[in-house]
Amino acid sequence: MIGLLITSIFIGMIIVTFAAIIQKKLADSIILFMGVGLGSVLLYTIFRAPDVALTEVVIGSGVGTLIFLMALKHLRASE
Repeated sequence: MIGLLITSIFIGMIIVTFAAIIQKKLADSIILFMGVGLGSVLLYTIFRAPDVALTEVVIGSGVGTLIFLMALKHLRASE
């Protein structure tokens, strides 16, 4: 049962990654990138690594996405 859950999360992460690559809008790609990070958080939690999961939530999905969105806003303002 747990193997099916891990496999489905992993396949979902691969699908979201390809969706992020083929997006036309950069903002949509950034949000999908955050989804890949949240998928990895689920996997870290299943594998009983809560410290790594918490770090990924805060730094990878949270701060990283915020920095990308701020940079995108800055690029649009400079055009």
